[in-house]
Amino acid sequence: MHEILPHLPRESRVLDLGSRFGSFDRDAYPFTTIRLDIEGAPGGTSRNVVQADAARLPFRDHVFHALIANHSLEHFGNLDACLREIGRVIKPQAALYVAVPDAGTLSDRLYRWLGRGGGHVNPFTSAAALGRRITQATGLPHVGTRVLCTSFSFLNRKTWVAPPPKRVFLVGGGNELWLVVWNYLFRLWDRLLETRLAVYGWALYFGSIPAAIDPTPWVNVCVRCGSGHQASSLLAVGIVTRKLGWVQVYRCPRCGATNLFWGRRISYKTS
Repeated sequence: MHEILPHLPRESRVLDLGSRFGSFDRDAYPFTTIRLDIEGAPGGTSRNVVQADAARLPFRDHVFHALIANHSLEHFGNLDACLREIGRVIKPQAALYVAVPDAGTLSDRLYRWLGRGGGHVNPFTSAAALGRRITQATGLPHVGTRVLCTSFSFLNRKTWVAPPPKRVFLVGGGNELWLVVWNYLFRLWDRLLETRLAVYGWALYFGSIPAAIDPTPWVNVCVRCGSGHQASSLLAVGIVTRKLGWVQVYRCPRCGATNLFWGRRISYKTS
């Protein structure tokens, strides 16, 4: 999303689609953000929050300068209608960001196994096929794709808001330190053996994107809040430190959790 949001003019309108808790900090940007979710506003918060079905958006044609669908399309029952509605409400030169899980990854399979589906009703298995489908429905050209990595943060007991399924105790019981170690090992295996253990899915970009799209996967993903970070950015702000003389760690800029730092590049195929 960083290729879009910081570059939008103050007068822009952005729709955060299917994001009950918000895909980004709207107070960090001067433009108007509308959040829409079928479950409505959490915790009584109602400022610029609309409760509605994504297949029947309550907005006029071509009113949004950008639309963010961050981890939401996999939950929409009538996906074709939702995509047509996206094409209707955004401007012809709008920017569209879509992030979805790859249904063939360990991360998504584990999520669906633990949550008995986890609300994922659309199993995406090809970034290229999804890109063509979105372009056909919205009229916006597909201009880039980046592989997204996981941290298995949904296994972290510090993020649970309800009692977890008993199955979670078969995969570490929510221990954050266990997740930190396994995330590093998964990335090591991916680099050495060309596996995809640390892959979550894809970020797809459509339309007029204000900044250049960096296709390099962000391998450093926080085990608590799930925020992804560029290795170069973490180094630039000086939050990467050493423990025990050789282990590099960083404290997540968003939530403060301690993570092992991965500084080497891993190449993943987008489809």
